[in-house]
Amino acid sequence: MTGNELRKKFLNYFEDRGHTLVPSYSLVPLNDPSLLFTNAGMVQFKNVFLGEESRPGNKAVSVQKCVRAGGKHNDLEMVGRTARHHTFFEMLGNFSFGDYFKKDAIEYGWDFLTNVVGLPKNKLYISVYQDDDEAYDFWNKGIGVPTNRIIRLGEKDNFWSMGPIGPCGPCSEIHIDQGKETGCGKPTCAVGCDCDRYLEIWNLVFMQYNRDESGKLTALPNPCIDTGMGLERLAAVSQGKKF
Repeated sequence: MTGNELRKKFLNYFEDRGHTLVPSYSLVPLNDPSLLFTNAGMVQFKNVFLGEESRPGNKAVSVQKCVRAGGKHNDLEMVGRTARHHTFFEMLGNFSFGDYFKKDAIEYGWDFLTNVVGLPKNKLYISVYQDDDEAYDFWNKGIGVPTNRIIRLGEKDNFWSMGPIGPCGPCSEIHIDQGKETGCGKPTCAVGCDCDRYLEIWNLVFMQYNRDESGKLTALPNPCIDTGMGLERLAAVSQGKKF
């Protein structure tokens, strides 16, 4: 499938499941001095997650143009060091504002990648936040991913926030094994390694907290879902190309 076909299939998949299609947000965030550029699809929904704004409908889907050159999510320094980083990309995302949570987000992600896109199940690996037993059990007992392909990682890898303050929460990432030839060759190479073998495709963020200037976490009014998947990465792996 081409990039255009994948983009359309993604939007159609979630619109068919009651999500409202929302246009891409401005690359320079409006009225948000905490960000230089829009770095994720959830930026335009920040105040909705915080309970400070309401919007029609409690589910959304978008294809967000993102720039990651500066701030917390700065990929500029990684361009050329890895094959998977670039500063401008399109992020496919589905969002829930107090509607569905972990179970449905996980089921949607697995169904879309394996049944719609057709990625091989035996090459997909899952990472979860180290203390998130609920997500681990959904993947293992609900979806049927074997325990040797579910990895617990710490805050650096599996606790997401768009910046130093604001909405955040544990996350679960779906990775694909691109083969030994793309890896570093070290015996310790596994999901979470800095090499290109285990490529993160989709990040499912379980938005549960707000982090203030002191670092304190406060529970959000309603747990929400924020996901992000790079269109370019998805196109590469669906076409059997190394990214």
